[in-house]
Amino acid sequence: MSPKGYHFIVEASGCGGVIGQVERLQEILVEAAKRANTQVWSVSFHRFPPYGVSGVVVISESHLSVHTWPEAQYMALDIYTCGEHSMPEVAVKYVLEQVGAAHTHITEITRGIDDGDEIYYHSFITWEERLKEEVE
Repeated sequence: MSPKGYHFIVEASGCGGVIGQVERLQEILVEAAKRANTQVWSVSFHRFPPYGVSGVVVISESHLSVHTWPEAQYMALDIYTCGEHSMPEVAVKYVLEQVGAAHTHITEITRGIDDGDEIYYHSFITWEERLKEEVE
């Protein structure tokens, strides 16, 4: 099996109140893992008083993790998968839709690249997206 994997690092701004709801955020990330065609093994989420939520979904293909600052409407999302059948971009899109993010800054890192010499490296691209128009 190839060690090649895809790592999405997401800064999500203008998120809705759901990012402060530990149970709902857990449901969203577990569903995102399933939609990404991955196998969920372990789930751990915690509320940090008074508002923030941190959580991780361990999958056969690696992990999904999140930390939120509801008072700033900000969520840091990290999704890393390997394997030929996983679809991390599907998970990213699903989570952003569910939390109602208005704007994102995304870095996609391709990891475990090998030119045949068994010396591994990574490459990355970064972009921003406005997901919904701001209400004035």
